[in-house]
Amino acid sequence: MPQDYTPSTALIVVDVQNDFADPDGGLYVEGGEQVVPVVNAEVAAAQEAGAPVLYTQDWHPPSTPHFAKDGGSWPVHCVRDTWGAELHPDLEVAPDAPVVRKGVDGGDGYSGFSVRDPVSGEESATELGRLLDEAGAERLVVTGLAGDVCVKATALDGVELGYPVVVPEAATRFVELEEGDAERALGELRAAGVEVVPA
Repeated sequence: MPQDYTPSTALIVVDVQNDFADPDGGLYVEGGEQVVPVVNAEVAAAQEAGAPVLYTQDWHPPSTPHFAKDGGSWPVHCVRDTWGAELHPDLEVAPDAPVVRKGVDGGDGYSGFSVRDPVSGEESATELGRLLDEAGAERLVVTGLAGDVCVKATALDGVELGYPVVVPEAATRFVELEEGDAERALGELRAAGVEVVPA
């Protein structure tokens, strides 16, 4: 069941891209393709209510300290202008909905709201916060991939910015780099005040 939307509830669809949501992707999230129809139902419900829908998209350069081959911790994924970086072909992309690209200059783009320089640790804002302000958003529903990485970071930043935030468990999947990451992420979200809706 999709969440309840009003024109002031914004739906954020995080990184539903081929590299995460397709079994052939560079950083496939187990079950990632299963979130697509769930997210599409959320998009339809949001559109019907006149709610803003925004998308985030990892968009890395070919070499970045974010990748293991360049000293980081992740396999190569979502390199700009490649199949892996494209939004999943079955994802419903609302007409005229903004797509916020992150990691563009080689930074760690975990949260949709901010980018961190992987060397200096310096953080800078993306355009997501401004877009939500312009849309009159007062509440956020955060969906997409992955629940223990970018969805978590985006939801926590949303709370930090003062938004009530909802994360429907059915609309995300987890990387689980280490066993228990999913449960830890859900615990962290709940502790921060995020409403986690059980699947």
